[in-house]
Amino acid sequence: MKRALAAAAVLALAVTGCGGKQQTDSPAASGTQSCEAGEGRITIATGNSGGVYYVLGGGLAQLISNGTKLRATAAETGASVQNIQQLVAGNYDVAFSLADTAADAVRGKGSFDGKPQKIQALSRIYPNSTQVLVRTDAGINSVEDMRGKRISTGSPKSGTEVIANRLLQAAGLKDTDVQAQRLDLAKTADGMKAGTLDGLVWSGGLPTAQITDITTALKDKVKFVDITPLLPKLKQVNEVYAQGVIPAATYAQPADVPTVVVPNLLLVREDFPAGNACAITKLIFDKQAELAKIHPAAKEITKQLAPQTDPVPLHPGAKQALG
Repeated sequence: MKRALAAAAVLALAVTGCGGKQQTDSPAASGTQSCEAGEGRITIATGNSGGVYYVLGGGLAQLISNGTKLRATAAETGASVQNIQQLVAGNYDVAFSLADTAADAVRGKGSFDGKPQKIQALSRIYPNSTQVLVRTDAGINSVEDMRGKRISTGSPKSGTEVIANRLLQAAGLKDTDVQAQRLDLAKTADGMKAGTLDGLVWSGGLPTAQITDITTALKDKVKFVDITPLLPKLKQVNEVYAQGVIPAATYAQPADVPTVVVPNLLLVREDFPAGNACAITKLIFDKQAELAKIHPAAKEITKQLAPQTDPVPLHPGAKQALG
């Protein structure tokens, strides 16, 4: 089952490439009492090809296509900020996002300054761990030590970039104090292995394949940095930040690493058909075991936490599925 789903997920992603505007033909109307999806096509905005959004997004697309009348495809994207912008623009129908970026969107703050976005959530899903990995010879033991260093802050308009910039600000650093490299995860991994980067910030589920690649290739030449001393300042910016841990076994490290975690949300527009919203949300929990076979991060998706999406409103169809 795992091999079949993974192969199908890759096929779904290959078909979509980098995504594009799709038409949703579902006849279901907002407010419907039906929990059955209509017919039509939907697209899912995911993230960088080495990240968990990309892997789970492809798997979710295949589950939707197999389990409903909808035909779903998933696309690689720059992740959270871009996903929300293009979701609202109608280029995508469902989007993965970090909860802090989504909170900024509905409040019209940060990257969405003065422009509140009309989005709703299908569910809170698994949490992202903020993974700050540096070369051991770079002399970096804290975010403050990144002054003058070559640091990958993630893809432009990604949730990783949002968190990376907030970490730098919390550490008292300006944009010009760091040689920030706005790189996707694949190029970041290449740079770390080639020695053209001193460190990286990545927000993703555990484990992230390309972080595993870096730690496996470089072994004790890289180490994780504890960023939790900056958590109080981060919480002043957005209350969704919380303390978490990267277990030692995740990347074969000598000890657990305290870190900052952020929930992920699955988002739609306000006008997303309620029948589709209900059917997809229900499918996520009915088929959670299959999603967990695609990536272990899905084990942390729980129905108990699913409605906790504030300040992003929960879609009425999702409320029905979770009720």
